Amino acid sequence: MSGAKRVLLPIGFGLSGTALLAGLYFGLMSWAEGLQAARALFWADRWIVIPILMGFGLQAALYAILKFRLFLPVAVSGPSGALMGASGTTSAVAMVACCAHHVTDVLPLLGLTAATAFLGQYRTAFLFVGLGTTLLGILVMAAILFRERRRVTRLISQPYTVESP
Repeated sequence: MSGAKRVLLPIGFGLSGTALLAGLYFGLMSWAEGLQAARALFWADRWIVIPILMGFGLQAALYAILKFRLFLPVAVSGPSGALMGASGTTSAVAMVACCAHHVTDVLPLLGLTAATAFLGQYRTAFLFVGLGTTLLGILVMAAILFRERRRVTRLISQPYTVESP
């Protein structure tokens, strides 16, 4: 794989992950309250929403590095795929929780009044859980990359010997 592709692919995955999660956030809020309210809530919660968005983008970039074996020949990618899915889902639920109390006019029609009240009451906790799982995913994927780098470095530094019959 070319050098430019090895850099651009993770950047593309990272930006896409960030954009998709931000799109979910702004889409839900715009649907519920309008674009101005979505911007206002984003600005009010920017201290936690921006790190979640950026963390998820970084996690998506690390996932691309592991998945496509861009910088190291990773033999076993470990639980990175499952962790990416779990933290992505948790981050999405955190974004929904952040917005859910704003859609109380619509959700009772869907029979989700109790869920709306619960998510609205604990939205900050959900946001912290989303950030925590994203950070955990980043740490696990970074640990896998560092472990593989050490393994490859060790293999390269050992002299190659051929046994004669």
